[in-house]
Amino acid sequence: MALEVAAKAAAGAPEILGDCPFTQRVLVTLEEKKVPYKLHLINLADKPQWFTEVNPEGKVPVVKFDDKWVSDSDVLVGILEEKYPEPVLKTPPEFASVGSKIFGSFVTFLKSKDPSDGSEQALLNELKALDEHLKAHGPYIAGEKITAADLSLAPKLYHLKVALGHFKKWTVPESLTHYHKYTELLFSRESFVKTIAEDKYIIAGWEPKVNPK
Repeated sequence: MALEVAAKAAAGAPEILGDCPFTQRVLVTLEEKKVPYKLHLINLADKPQWFTEVNPEGKVPVVKFDDKWVSDSDVLVGILEEKYPEPVLKTPPEFASVGSKIFGSFVTFLKSKDPSDGSEQALLNELKALDEHLKAHGPYIAGEKITAADLSLAPKLYHLKVALGHFKKWTVPESLTHYHKYTELLFSRESFVKTIAEDKYIIAGWEPKVNPK
């Protein structure tokens, strides 16, 4: 039986997978565990009635387990690890929070209109910390094998690359060589390539947050 997954459709393209990094995290986990799934693409601007009935909060992603729709990517990844233990993707507890502040720092810098507010340096500090960690423990966060922490970070780091490149013409410094090797590994994985949104939809997704009307 294929698991049913409801995911964000692309803005203006309801037949195409949208740009939600939390949805991609769940899809990448399903791909890595070779769990068959059926995708329902949800137009968040015009949610279908069945979707709001089973999921009144209207959040994505949601996955159906035993006739119940469950939300929150942290919860979903935990359930998938329990129900489908092979391959093991659980990150060792001592590494579980590595890189966890990058996404928040990225969003703050992306939205910032004041070059002197320190948001760029705050992001650089987080990226340098990840680079140092990978230098000591890489190629992945917990060593030789990919784990849940990597699968959570990969979509966020891709959004960082696309959105900052587009809106700020900003790129991660070349000097962070371990970081760049890491993202090359992540972004070229089959599970990632199969589940990533097109760059134009990622840009469209961030546009209203960067330039609110």
